[in-house]
Amino acid sequence: MTESHLPLAISMGEPAGIGPDLILRLFADRVALGLPPFIVYGHIEFLRARAARLGLAVELAESTPLEANDRFPGALPIAHVEGLVPDKPGDPTALSGKVVIEAIAQAVQATMTGSCRGVVTAPIHKGVLYTTGFKYPGHTEFLAALCDRDGNPPMPVMMLAHQNLRVIPATIHVPIREVPALVTVELLVNIGRIVAHDLRTRFGIAAPRLGFAGLNPHASEGGHIGTEDLDIVAPAITQLQHDGILAEGPFPADTLFYPSHWRRYEAVIAMYHDQALIPIKTVAFDEAVNVTLGLPIVRTSPDHGTAFDLAGSGKGSHASFLAAIRLADQLTSRAAQQQSAAQ
Repeated sequence: MTESHLPLAISMGEPAGIGPDLILRLFADRVALGLPPFIVYGHIEFLRARAARLGLAVELAESTPLEANDRFPGALPIAHVEGLVPDKPGDPTALSGKVVIEAIAQAVQATMTGSCRGVVTAPIHKGVLYTTGFKYPGHTEFLAALCDRDGNPPMPVMMLAHQNLRVIPATIHVPIREVPALVTVELLVNIGRIVAHDLRTRFGIAAPRLGFAGLNPHASEGGHIGTEDLDIVAPAITQLQHDGILAEGPFPADTLFYPSHWRRYEAVIAMYHDQALIPIKTVAFDEAVNVTLGLPIVRTSPDHGTAFDLAGSGKGSHASFLAAIRLADQLTSRAAQQQSAAQ
C-alpha cells in the first residue's frame, strides 16, 4: 500500500466531550463529504454506545490500519483500546483517562511506523488526564515526546490555520506576566525556521513570507513602550533574514491582523496565546484548524475544546473537525506525491 493510500489515524479524544460525536457524525456523512479513509483509535463499545445515543445507524468494525481502507466504505474502522470508558456526556471521569492517552499514543505510533499517514486528534480534557499521571502541558508537548526516537524530541510549533490565514503563538499556555521573559531571540529564530521549513515542504509554498507581531502595544513605539521589540523581536527577524527567510516586522498587532494586512504573509508569528488566537477565532471560529509544525509526522486537530455542554446532543458544528481531516489529507497527499516524484 502506497503512502497516499494509507488511512488517517484519528484519536478518540475525551469521551465525555463532543469529539466522539463529531467523528461519528462525519463518518455517517462520509460519502456526501467525500472523506478519505480513516481509522479511529479508541474504545469500540463506548463509540457504539455513543452512536446509539445520537441515533446514528453506523456500523463499527474492529480493524487494523491495513484493513481500514477496505472496511471504510461500509463500517467505521476502530483500533480498539482496552479500558473502562463510561458513556456519560458532559461528565468527565478519570476512569477513561488511560484509554484517552493510549489512543493518542497508538495513533502516533501507527503513523511513525508507516501504518497510517497522518494523525487527527479529537479534543482532550487535560484536567482529567492529570489525575491519571499525564505530565504534559497539552496535546502538543505529548505528541513531541511520542515522536522522540533518539532522546532528542522535536520542537513542536502550534499553528492555527484557516484557508490562507495562518498564525503561530510563540508562547502558549503560560501566564501573561511570564511572556516577556520567555520570548527570546533563540525562541523566535527557531520558530521562524520551523515555520518556513514546513510551509515550504508540507504546504508547497516556495518562498513563504513571515510577519512578526510586536510584543508591546505599537510594537514598542520606538522604545517608548518597552524595549523588547527592539532588543529581541527585531534581532530575531534580522537573523532569519540572514538565513534567507522572508521575515518582516515587528508590526503593531492591532493593525497586522487586519485581514488585508494579514494576507500579505503566509504566516504571522504572534508573541502570546491570545494575541494569536483572538484574530483567527474572530474570522474563523468554526473552521480553523490546529496544525503542529516541527514534527516528523502530520498532525492536525479541530480548533475547539471538548464542549461538554453539547456532548451527546447531536448539536454543534463539525466544520473545524472536517477541515482538520481535509487538511491532514491534503498535507499527506502532497508529501506522498513529492516522495513519488523524487524516486
